[in-house]
Amino acid sequence: MRTTVPAAILAATALIPATAPSSGAAPTAHHRTATGQELSRSAPHAAPAGLAPCGAGQLCLWEKSDHTGARQVHELSTVDIESCVPLPAGRSAQALVNRTGRPVTTYQSAECAETGEFETYPGGGTWVPRSPYTIRAFKIWEN
Repeated sequence: MRTTVPAAILAATALIPATAPSSGAAPTAHHRTATGQELSRSAPHAAPAGLAPCGAGQLCLWEKSDHTGARQVHELSTVDIESCVPLPAGRSAQALVNRTGRPVTTYQSAECAETGEFETYPGGGTWVPRSPYTIRAFKIWEN
C-alpha cells in the first residue's frame, strides 16, 4: 500500500491560496488535502478557493487529471459501506474529491484487489488532482 502521493502533494500545494482571511472574516471550517495539509474556507458547502467543487457527503471522481473531463458523483445513500464499487465498464478516474465524512480507498484494480496500487484518503475533505494510478474501483469505509 502506498503511504505517500507525491504528485498529489505537489499539485495540491500549488492550489492552496496564499492569503489568509482578514480579521473580520466569517468563522472558517477546515479541510485537508491528500497531504494532510489543512485548508480553511469561509462558506460551509463550497470548495476551498481554487479547488474542484464537490458537495458535502459526496465522493466525486473525474475522468482526467486536474478535476477535468466527465465527473462521477457517489453518495453514501447509494453505496454499500465497505463493499467494492467498480466504476462502470469502460470508465476510470484520474482525480478525486472525498467529502463523504468517511475514509475512501481507491483501487487500480476494478475488483479492489490489493495486488495493484491502492490508496486511502480521509473523508473530511480531500482533494486529489492527480491520482498516482488509474482509479477503477473504490470502497467507502466505516469511520
